[in-house]
Amino acid sequence: MKLVNIKLDEPPSCSSASPIVFIGRNRRGEWVAQEQNGLYGGLFVNRSQAVKYALFENGHHPETIVELSREFELDMNRSSSAAPSQATAARRVA
Repeated sequence: MKLVNIKLDEPPSCSSASPIVFIGRNRRGEWVAQEQNGLYGGLFVNRSQAVKYALFENGHHPETIVELSREFELDMNRSSSAAPSQATAARRVA
């Protein structure tokens, strides 16, 4: 699997003060939630818990939660300029 990293600088109709949180499944089927700069994230047993965590961490801004349609792994060692790849395959949760 080839990994490509991109950064979403300004998502449509969102305040720049609200961090973007990506959610999706990893290769083991666990739900992952991670802030785009890797500042926080976690593994969850289901989608609803991942969304609940993302909402708590981003100040209850559902418009800044992006669900990825491809698998991605929790990476707490990521540099602050990296983000999950293939944002074109992402869809808004809100």
